[in-house]
Amino acid sequence: MFLERLKDFTKHIEECRYTTESGTIDHKAALQEAVKLLHMTRDRGGIVYVVGNGGSAGIASHFHTDLLKGLEIPSQTLYDSNLITCLGNDYGYEHIFSSPLKLMMTPRDMLVAISSSGKSPNILNAAQVAKEKGANVLTLSGFQADNPLRKLGHLNCYLGCTEYGLVEIGHSFLLHTITDYLHQCKIK
Repeated sequence: MFLERLKDFTKHIEECRYTTESGTIDHKAALQEAVKLLHMTRDRGGIVYVVGNGGSAGIASHFHTDLLKGLEIPSQTLYDSNLITCLGNDYGYEHIFSSPLKLMMTPRDMLVAISSSGKSPNILNAAQVAKEKGANVLTLSGFQADNPLRKLGHLNCYLGCTEYGLVEIGHSFLLHTITDYLHQCKIK
């Protein structure tokens, strides 16, 4: 079972699709684009906001930690329990990320939006606010190729898989690859 699952995971990573506003790019160009967006954010004095739900929230928190501690790139998640429950109660769960981003996000910033389905309203709203604010957006999604999140990023990473576990592991793998690449190149 483990080896078969590893083969499935490898296949999904090999078939990952990367798009920009200009069209499809290969994995090398996608890695370079992700690095460019992160450097641009850091060099402009911006903050990388990272959001996701459930398992994707765990991936978001881990990526935030890697950016902040390992790469010294300012980053932030919006997972304070008081904030989430207050905004969810007062405005609806679909606004728990977009409401604070409306106040805090600037064009110097970047949003990393992670959603296995690419259909989570709170993630879509956050990405829309980031675009409206002129910030760069990196999306990671899965499930259906026509999911709406894939249309909102400057760089979109899509895994054509419908299994949460494999999509989440894939997203974690992609983000680790970005941070590991930056470490190996000693780019800080």
